[in-house]
Amino acid sequence: MAINLANNNSLANITALPSSVSGGAMTLLATQTASGSATLSFTSGIDSTYDSYVFKFINIHPSAESRFVFQTSTNGGSSYGVTATTTFFQAYHKEDNSAQGLTYNTGEDQAQSTDFINFGEQIDPSSSDHSNSGELFVYSPSSTTFVKHFMARQSQNYVVGYLNTPFIAGYFNTTTAINAFQFKMESGNIDSGVIKLYGVS
Repeated sequence: MAINLANNNSLANITALPSSVSGGAMTLLATQTASGSATLSFTSGIDSTYDSYVFKFINIHPSAESRFVFQTSTNGGSSYGVTATTTFFQAYHKEDNSAQGLTYNTGEDQAQSTDFINFGEQIDPSSSDHSNSGELFVYSPSSTTFVKHFMARQSQNYVVGYLNTPFIAGYFNTTTAINAFQFKMESGNIDSGVIKLYGVS
């Protein structure tokens, strides 16, 4: 039995969505490429144009074993350290199938902290093909009524032979508009990798 959708066309015959279906389009706003970079900062393009924004991380590779972290700014990047509360859990699996699990790590949570927020475990740089990739979703950063919620998910090699998938959610406890983001390693530099900023309509 065929499922009828989109002006009575079966799924097999749909070539375009009807005009009544809209939203979710992503517009690339900025791209930064790391090369021994201490920080990668996005200080423009984050405003009321879009309801939400997505940062995409592609093959972030550190110069030394360290965590990939971020913070935000309400003054265009003059300073970073907006108060945030977060929650953190992760799944992991070893290549030889000898260990796997899902854990809630209270030690990674932040409570009304201005520290940089980590995306997961330390990334292992000992293998040139090990890296961190993922996304950070930010909702209504320009709101002057509500706090600023965010969610992040990553896929990373945190020690040799392990895949780690952390999930982080939280909010920046401010009703002042957030207009800049900074990314870095807790120690050392970002040896290589790309970060892309998208606006979501």
